[in-house]
Amino acid sequence: MTGLVDWAAERARMIVALIIAALTAGIFAYTGLPKEGEPDIQVPVLFISVPFPGISAADSETLLVKPMETELADLAGLKKITASAAENYAGVALEFEFGWDKAKTLADVRDAMNSVEAKFPEGADKYSINEINFSEFPIIIVNLTGNVPERTMTRVAEDLQDKIEAIDAVLEAAISGNRQEMVEVSIDPLRLESYNVTANELISVVRNNNQLIAAGEVDSAQGTFAVKIPSSFDEPRDIYSLPVKTNGDRVVTLGDLATIKLTFEDRAGTARFNGETTVALQVVKRKGFNLIKTAKQITELVEAEKATWPQDLRAAINVGTSNDQSRVVDSMVSQLEGSVLTAIALVMMVVLSSLGTRAALLVGFAIPTSFLLSFVLMGVMGITISNIVMFGLILAVGMLVDGAIVVVEYADKKIAEGIGPMSAYVEAAKRMFWPVVSSTATTLCAFLPMLFWPGVAGQFMGMLPVTLIFVLSASLIVALVFLPIIGGVSGRLSRMFENGSDFLRSTLPWVVRAALVPVVFYAVFLSAMQVVNPAYLLGLDRDSSGIWAIFPGAAMFILSAFAGSTVLGSVKIERPAKRVQVGYRRTPFGYFIKLVAGNPIMPLVTIAGVALFAVSVFTYYGANNKGVEFFVESEPEQAIVYVKARGNLSLDEKDVLLRQAEKIVIDHPGIASVFSFAGAGGLNQNTAGASTPKDTIARIQLETIPWEDRRGQPELDGNIVVDELTTQLKQIPGIQ
Repeated sequence: MTGLVDWAAERARMIVALIIAALTAGIFAYTGLPKEGEPDIQVPVLFISVPFPGISAADSETLLVKPMETELADLAGLKKITASAAENYAGVALEFEFGWDKAKTLADVRDAMNSVEAKFPEGADKYSINEINFSEFPIIIVNLTGNVPERTMTRVAEDLQDKIEAIDAVLEAAISGNRQEMVEVSIDPLRLESYNVTANELISVVRNNNQLIAAGEVDSAQGTFAVKIPSSFDEPRDIYSLPVKTNGDRVVTLGDLATIKLTFEDRAGTARFNGETTVALQVVKRKGFNLIKTAKQITELVEAEKATWPQDLRAAINVGTSNDQSRVVDSMVSQLEGSVLTAIALVMMVVLSSLGTRAALLVGFAIPTSFLLSFVLMGVMGITISNIVMFGLILAVGMLVDGAIVVVEYADKKIAEGIGPMSAYVEAAKRMFWPVVSSTATTLCAFLPMLFWPGVAGQFMGMLPVTLIFVLSASLIVALVFLPIIGGVSGRLSRMFENGSDFLRSTLPWVVRAALVPVVFYAVFLSAMQVVNPAYLLGLDRDSSGIWAIFPGAAMFILSAFAGSTVLGSVKIERPAKRVQVGYRRTPFGYFIKLVAGNPIMPLVTIAGVALFAVSVFTYYGANNKGVEFFVESEPEQAIVYVKARGNLSLDEKDVLLRQAEKIVIDHPGIASVFSFAGAGGLNQNTAGASTPKDTIARIQLETIPWEDRRGQPELDGNIVVDELTTQLKQIPGIQ
C-alpha cells in the first residue's frame, strides 16, 4: 500500500491538478447541495380520515370506526391502532414497526379501506390516507389580506397558486381559508305545481345530465372521427337552459322552474391573519431541492406578479409571507459555517504555537480539503446539508488533523536532518502510512454502530456517522497522498517566504514588523468571512452571483495567508542553541514518577486509587444525574394555541370565543404573526404526528419575533412569551 505514495510522488504535477480539480468540485458540490433545517425522515405512521357530514360522534364510532378497526387490525407489521370518532368525522391512526415497506403497506391499507368502504352508510365522503413526511410541511406561507370581495380574493389566490406551482422546486401550493364556488338552484314549489313537475323528476334530470359520456368514435372511408357529447355542465348558463319537460310545443327548462345563482359553499370555518380575514397559500417544496433558493424564488415571483396587478388591486390586497423556513435554515447554516471556520482557526492556532508556520499552513490546508472532498461524496450520494451534517463537520475538525500532524511533524524532522522537502514528505507518508490508517480506522469503528441505529431516532441521526465516515476517509487521502505532494512543493515555495522575511528584516525595524502581525491576522479573518458571506465586504450576494461570489474571498484568503507567513517569519527571534550540560537534572515530574514507580508498593496503590476514583465517579453520577434528553430544550419560535370548549356551538359562537384569545395573542409585543382558525380548515401543522386535543373548536398558530430582530430585549424570549400568553389565556372564562 505504501507504493501508492511513491506512485503519487512520481506524478506530482498530475496530483496537483487532481487536488485543484477536487477542490473546485467540492466548492461546486457544497453550493449546489440542497440545504434543509432537519433531515428528511419517514415516520411509520398512517392517518385515515373519513368525513361524513351530519353524523353524530356515537354513530361515527358504530358505523365507521368499528368496521375500520376490524378490517385494519390484520395488517402485517401493525404495531398500534388508535381511532377517534367525532361529529362529521371518523379517523384511524396506524403505527407500524420500523423498517416497513411503505409502498406495500399503503397498497394493503387501500385494499382494506376499499373493502370496508362498501359497508359505510350512504353519505360518507371518500376516505383519505395521509402520512408523516417532514419534507412535505410548508416551507413558506403566502397570505393575502384586504377589504375586497371574496370572489376577487379567491381568483387572485388561484392565479398565484398556478404561478407558484409552475416552479420546478414546488410540489404544491395548497389554498387555505377560501370557499369553493357552487351553483345554487332554489326550487319554487308553485312553479313545479303549475308545470306539473315533481321535485324528484327535477333532481333526476339534473343528475342524469351532469355526466361524462364516452361516445367513442366513428369509422368511415374518409377516416376515424371522435364523437363528443356535451353532457356536463361547464357554466351556469348550461344549467339554466337544461330541458326538464315538454309542455305542448314549448320546452320547460330548469330556469323556468327555479332560481339559479352562482355563490359559495356554506362556510365551515374562519381564517384570519393578524386579525384580518385571509386566504393563505401553503407552499411545499419537492424533495431534493434547495429550501433557501426555493423560498427566494417564491418571494421574487410573488413580488413580480404583484407588480402586474392594476393599481387599485395592489392598494386593496396586502401580500405577505410568514412561517418562512428559509430564514431559519439560512441562519442555521451561516452559524454552523462560522462555527466550522472558528474551529479551523483554533486548530491552526494550536498547531502554529506547537509546530510552526509551515506545519500550521499544511495542516490548515488539510482541513478544508477534507471537507470539500466529503462534499463531493455527499453530492454523489444525494445527501442534503442539514443541522446534523453540519454538526458532524464540527465534530470531525479535531479528528481529521491527526494524520496530517503526524506526517508533517515527521517530515519536518527529516528536513532538519538535511533531506530535501519532497523526499522528506514522501518518506514521512510511507513511514507513517499504517499508523495513520490504523488510527483513522479505529475512529471510524467507533461510529460504525451508529449506522445501524434503529427507529426514527436512527433515521434522524443517521447522517452524523455518514458525515464523519466521509470526512475521515477524505482526511486519510489528504494526509497520505495530497499532503506529501503539497509539502514537497511548498518546501520549494518556503524559500520565497524566507527571502521575503529576510527582505523585511533588512528594511524594517523589529517593532514595525511586530506591528504588522495583528494586521495580517485581521486580513486573514476578513478574507475568511468574505468566503463565508460574499456580502461581508464587497456587497456581493452569493445567491445572485452563484459560485463565483466566493472567489474574491478565496483569493484574499490565499494572499493574506502568504503575507502572514512572511511577516511571522520576519519577527521570529533566533535564539542561540543551549549549551549541552553534563549529567542530568530531575524535574518535579521526574520526582513524581520515581515516587510512583520506584518501589513495588506504589504501582498497586496507584491502580487501586484510579479504580476507586472511577467507581466513585460512576456511583455519584448514577445517584445525582438529571436524566437523559434526546435534544436539549430550545427557545420556541412557533407555537399553537388550542381553544377548547364543550357544547354544540355554531361557527359564529366558536369565532367569538376565538377572537377573545386572538386579541390577547396579537397584543403581545413578542409576537410577529398570528394565524387564527375556527371550525374546519387551517394550516398544515408540523406537530410530528401529535393529534389535536379533544373538544378543540379553534386554534391559533403564532410566530415569535426572531432572535436577530430583538437583540438586547430578553423580555421577548420565546419561553417568556409562551409563559405569559399561557397565564393570560387561562383568565378567559368558558374556554381552555
